Amino acid sequence: MALGIGDIIPDAQIEIAPVADGGEGTAEVICNARGGEWVMCRTHGPLGNPIEARYVWLGENASAVIEMSEAAGLRALENGVRDVLRANTFGVGEMFLDVAKRGAHEIIVGLGGSVTNDGGFGMARALGFRFFDERHNEIEKAVELISVTGIEASVATDVSPVPSLKSQPASASGGPLQMKIVAACDVKNPLLGETGATRTFGPQKGATSEQLEILERALTRLADTVTRELGCDFRNKPGAGAAGGLGFGLMSFCGAELRPGFDVVAAAVELEEKIKSADVVITGEGKLDSQTLEGKAPAGVARLARKFGKRVFAVVGRAAADQQVREIFEGVYELGGSIPQARDLLRERARELGSALKY
Repeated sequence: MALGIGDIIPDAQIEIAPVADGGEGTAEVICNARGGEWVMCRTHGPLGNPIEARYVWLGENASAVIEMSEAAGLRALENGVRDVLRANTFGVGEMFLDVAKRGAHEIIVGLGGSVTNDGGFGMARALGFRFFDERHNEIEKAVELISVTGIEASVATDVSPVPSLKSQPASASGGPLQMKIVAACDVKNPLLGETGATRTFGPQKGATSEQLEILERALTRLADTVTRELGCDFRNKPGAGAAGGLGFGLMSFCGAELRPGFDVVAAAVELEEKIKSADVVITGEGKLDSQTLEGKAPAGVARLARKFGKRVFAVVGRAAADQQVREIFEGVYELGGSIPQARDLLRERARELGSALKY
């Protein structure tokens, strides 16, 4: 797009500012904008397979950016084999511990691209929480949450346990990590119900109808036990169902703050300042439709542009006829071609936009 605008307006001062909405790609965007470094750590994939995952370290303020999909997404599976009943987020917790060893004050966690549906159970176990059934047998598998009745916190390496689970909920104590955790997500789903983690995202993770029932019952039991044992209830909080319920787990076990992914990234890359100094703002995505308004980056860019009275345009692969979506932009330019032609078409549409701006 920058090349196309430059073809028509050679003296245009163009600043390219990558953005993300909290899903995959978030860490890279923040790393490039803030001069961070990639750190590799040994952890475990969703089915317990040893893997190496990476996260971004920002030395300027001792913080880290983690994408949960590094340890609990497709890339972390062994030979692409899925098993949504067994898959867990233990590796995500191990990544938190690695960050804690570096003395981090804050972690930004990108929620998206998960193959898990454990409500953050695995992550919590890695951080020192222990789960038990009514006979006080320890629960070590996500599918066994269907019989969970108790939760205890023991000391995990390099973290402090919650002082008193029953008298002081993890959400109030700061959780076992004793650092600020901000979870960035682009969905508003609660943990349970028809719009919850299991019903909405379970089928695309390979869950059968029977497995969906098991997973929903397991998360319900987990939420009930957390309420009773930890004294907090985030099951209906928007975003609790993100990443297979990891949003719920982060709030319950780590005292995390859930924020719209775009807002988190925009703040990290100082997007407001960039838009303030611009005359025209151009954004885009593969498909512009009703989902765009649900926390996606183009809608966030348009909102900031309007906030500062800037003209804003979108160049997209396809655009639905939905007027509510289209009207947030002054103009929408569709590529209208196949993926192999995308690069040339982007430049061509940008030329058209440049001509409209020039004349």
